[in-house]
Amino acid sequence: MVAAHPRSREVYGSEDVPRGPAPRWRRLAATAADLAVVAGPLVVGWYLVTALRDANGGGQMDRLVFGAVAVVVAAALLVWNRGVREGNTGQSLGKGWLDLVTRDGVTRGPLGPRRALLPRSRTEVVRSATAYADGFAPVRADNTIAAIRKRRLLGLAALVVLLAATVLASIAVGARPMDFAEIFHAVFTPTGTDTDLVVRTLRVPRTALALAVGVALGIAGALIQGHTRNPLADAGLLGLNAGAALFVVLSIYLLGLAGPSQYLWFAFAGSLVASVVVFGVSSIGSGRSSPLSLALAGAAVAMFLQAMTQTVIMLDQTSLDGYRFWVVGSVAGRGPEILWQVLPFLVIGVLIALASTPSLNVLSLGEDVARGLGTNIALSRAIGIVAIVLLTGASTAACGPIAFVGLVVPHVARSITGPDYRWLVPYAGLLGAVMVLLADVIGRVVVRPGELQVGIVLAMFGAPFFIALVRRRKLVSL
Repeated sequence: MVAAHPRSREVYGSEDVPRGPAPRWRRLAATAADLAVVAGPLVVGWYLVTALRDANGGGQMDRLVFGAVAVVVAAALLVWNRGVREGNTGQSLGKGWLDLVTRDGVTRGPLGPRRALLPRSRTEVVRSATAYADGFAPVRADNTIAAIRKRRLLGLAALVVLLAATVLASIAVGARPMDFAEIFHAVFTPTGTDTDLVVRTLRVPRTALALAVGVALGIAGALIQGHTRNPLADAGLLGLNAGAALFVVLSIYLLGLAGPSQYLWFAFAGSLVASVVVFGVSSIGSGRSSPLSLALAGAAVAMFLQAMTQTVIMLDQTSLDGYRFWVVGSVAGRGPEILWQVLPFLVIGVLIALASTPSLNVLSLGEDVARGLGTNIALSRAIGIVAIVLLTGASTAACGPIAFVGLVVPHVARSITGPDYRWLVPYAGLLGAVMVLLADVIGRVVVRPGELQVGIVLAMFGAPFFIALVRRRKLVSL
């Protein structure tokens, strides 16, 4: 009888699992990477605070706002990276890049967020293969309905606090430097000084308009992406901006109107007409619109309206000048009368949007499933289009076409809330307001004593996000 070869019992393809702590150089590199994540905002904040010295035209409130933002962002990154992420999964960003895991030295399990933030003892950093071979398992998120609801409510509360801070920053920061005492006096005990006039007649109305427009554009973007089932959809896809632009140009060319308050209603009417045409064209043939037909009809109508707009501005220099001022998208130079004119439409649009979220949840399951559940698809889509037109039309009429808010914000909100539109729509509104206000504040500072329009600032930050979104291997399925 022939004896079996001693190697015949080995498991081929097996890999030796390393034992003991990870190499020192890898632990140091991971620590350096984690420190860089937290230090990045602090370095940027220090640079901004230094650049906003009194000699450079900066003010006390400017330095306070940007310094506080840098500290808050750094602290939030520290809590998220070292506490939540490393405490639950064992891997911070740095340790994840270097394939390391932090675990309890006794139980060999995760530390938990609270312990991960505190000075550590009885912990060890090992390679991922070592940890998983010893039975390491990340802490699973509590996905019960009560836990999800609690997280979403806490997120809404955090967004409200962030929005309040952004509103205060918008009132405090401007082309004219002010200190805290001047801001407080202008807001609570005005006596008619120059500072009081600047704050109450310029900054407060501008902040209120940016707040309202940001909420409207964020919600409208979520609705547009939901109804078209297109993750790259925004107001331009349905031709709303193109319709408003054409009517603005025609009002300047034919009627000689010169200011935003004069052609406000023409811009709103242009968005309304464009939406009716798009909805009508998309319904030709089958008698009802579908996400694909809406997107195709919107693209075709938008191109036609843009061609007509270009024709008009080529014929008249005055129309070109007015169009260039309007199309860049800005909340500056708009008095409180503009906000009061569009506010009723914005409020009605927000209420309709919130009321339509349950039906939009059903539509996201597919038209066949929605029809089987008894949903009137045509009516639900028509209600959604009405809300989109009111929100986008009023915002575009007041400030011009502000790009990227309706595209970027719904994706950020969806990453937090998931696909439930009952939560996604409020999140999108708050995030949109924060985004527009922050862009406006940044625009007042970067080219002082001049200003960058909010549309330009948003394009600078939104374009890289758009490119990254397109280059992703798998877009969010809607």
